[in-house]
Amino acid sequence: MTLQQLACFCLTAQEGSFSAAARRMRLSQPSVSDQVRRLEAELGATLVVSTGRGVRLTADGQTFLVHAERVIADADEASNCIGHRTERGSRVVGLGLTRNAPYYPIDEFVSRAVAQIPDLQLRLPGQNSALVAAAVRDGDLEAALVILPVDPEGLDVRPLFSDEVLLVSADLGRTRRRARIDDLAKVPLILYDTTAGFADPTRRQLAARAQAAGVSLIPRFEVEHPETAFQLAAKGFGDTIAARAVTRSPGFPAGLSTVGFAEPLFDSFALITRPGAVPPVVQALTDILEEWGADLAEKLNP
Repeated sequence: MTLQQLACFCLTAQEGSFSAAARRMRLSQPSVSDQVRRLEAELGATLVVSTGRGVRLTADGQTFLVHAERVIADADEASNCIGHRTERGSRVVGLGLTRNAPYYPIDEFVSRAVAQIPDLQLRLPGQNSALVAAAVRDGDLEAALVILPVDPEGLDVRPLFSDEVLLVSADLGRTRRRARIDDLAKVPLILYDTTAGFADPTRRQLAARAQAAGVSLIPRFEVEHPETAFQLAAKGFGDTIAARAVTRSPGFPAGLSTVGFAEPLFDSFALITRPGAVPPVVQALTDILEEWGADLAEKLNP
C-alpha cells in the first residue's frame, strides 16, 4: 500500500464520496476511487460501499480508518523532521529546471504559482536535463522542466513548447546559408554541458543526425556552461550552438552571428513527473507550469 492510497481512503471517508475527496485532492474522481480499490485489493477487504448519494464505511473500513489516519499523521511528522515542510506547515516542492531555464521567463511562472498558492515554497535546482530527469525518476524531485529527449522510463512526459537551435559562429561566412550537419563535422566545434556529454538532449539530437549522415562530431573544446562556449566562439576558436532565446539574451556576445539548420533543430521543452497520483500542491503547481508553457509557446512561435 502507498501513502497516496491511504490519503485517498481517509479523505473519501471524511467527505463521504469519491468525488468530494477528488476535489479536495485536485485529482480526478476515477483516480481516487481506483486508489481506494487498489488499497482494498492489497488488504483483501472491502473498506467502502456505494450508497445512493456517496459511499459509507464498512465495519472493516471503520477499523482501518483509525490506523490509516495515524499513518498519515506519522508520515507528516516524519516529513516535518527532515524539512519537507516549513515551520508554517507549507509544502516545499522540488521542481527541477534545465540548465538553460534562466533564458526563459521563469519569474513569470513563479509569480503565477505564488499568486495561486500563497504559502508555496519552491526548490528549483538547475542541471542538465538528463540529470534532472534522473532525479525525478528517483524521487528526489517531484517534477521538472526538461529538454527532450530524456529516457522516458518511469516518467510521465507532457510537451510544453519548443525553441529553435541555431549554429553560432564568429565567421559570417558560415552563417550566410542554413547549416548542414556535415558543416559541423568540418569546423572546430565547441560544445557545452560536458558533465552530461552526449547524454545531453541537444547533443543526442546532433549525434543522431551525424550518424544518419555518416559523419562524426568530435568537439575541439568541451566546456560546462554555454556562456563559456560563446566566449570561445567569439574569439574564433570554433563554432557552437544555442537556442534562439539564448542568442537574444543581453549577455550574448555582439560579435557572434547565428543561422538555423537546413533541417530545423529544436529544443523541445516538457514537463515530467512520475506516473500515478501526485500530492495536491504538486498537481496545482504542474497545472500552472503547463499554462505558463502554453502561453510561452505562443510567444516563441507566433
